[in-house]
Amino acid sequence: MTNNVYLRPKLLGQYILENKSTIRKTASEFGISKSTVHVDVSYKLKNLDYELYKKVKLILENNFKERNIRGGIATKNKYESLKKHSAWMFFCFFIKLKNL
Repeated sequence: MTNNVYLRPKLLGQYILENKSTIRKTASEFGISKSTVHVDVSYKLKNLDYELYKKVKLILENNFKERNIRGGIATKNKYESLKKHSAWMFFCFFIKLKNL
């Protein structure tokens, strides 16, 4: 990842625009912190390329609106997985009791 303060915000903005990526995903992809990505695309990009900034801002606002939905889906999947695991554990326990 480049340390050029003029190039990096544009690269991050273009990546977010092309992939409809979240700040967390972008940070992971480029190997930098979420804070750095946020500062680059929220503040620095505004001064460097305003048109790109507006497009990126729309994507990030949409991600922000969907955040609670994604979190709810992740929680639902977690508990469904635990429920399946619990049912399997109960089944194994029942088989062991039956064989005694």
